[in-house]
Amino acid sequence: MMPGVNQDQSDKDSEPFVEIDPTGRYGRYSELLVSGAVKKVYRAFDQEEGIEVAWNQVKLRNFSNDPSMIDRLYSEVRLLRSLTNKNIISLYNVWRDEEHNTLNFITEVCTSGNLREYRKKHRQVSIKALKKWSKQILKGLDYFHTHDPCIIHRDLNCSNVFVNGNTGQYRLRLVIWEWLRLWGRAIQRIQSSGHRNSWRRSCTRNITPSSSTYTHSGCVC
Repeated sequence: MMPGVNQDQSDKDSEPFVEIDPTGRYGRYSELLVSGAVKKVYRAFDQEEGIEVAWNQVKLRNFSNDPSMIDRLYSEVRLLRSLTNKNIISLYNVWRDEEHNTLNFITEVCTSGNLREYRKKHRQVSIKALKKWSKQILKGLDYFHTHDPCIIHRDLNCSNVFVNGNTGQYRLRLVIWEWLRLWGRAIQRIQSSGHRNSWRRSCTRNITPSSSTYTHSGCVC
């Protein structure tokens, strides 16, 4: 177990971890960053690198009636772990918590939030800056479209582009996160309508590489 896991209880200034990953490297705080129908994201800390990260937690009980969806979930996790690009949110670690029936992901966290929030905060942006944003987003899309197998972004918009404002770096949040978000919407519709197949209409759209490239323009216009 890594140094720093057993925190000194006498240190009243330190914020205690409420959960630690199986390796002892990542500690989760109680602060909730995002809450959805199937996934919650907490603030966490990488003790080895000394940086803040995001602890994503997926409730597997939402998939208990459809084992094929759990298989798809694991398949996309394996794909995510293989991706390496500076313009894409990084996935550092993943594991299943059998006791609580959750799947946990440790991902990169961007200090300035998403591009939508960042743009509202900073309204005076030059054409030069917009070109830099656009170039980074397109590089991320190019990496996905030239990947084998080809990866299509299902919901490219300003809420899914994340910013490190102090460095001017932009990251795309892609693949499984958007699929889980669509699944969450479907669950809400199922609860209100009772139609169990409604998720298929939400998660099976006819999307091509050109369509996600086209929608990128909405992030910078």
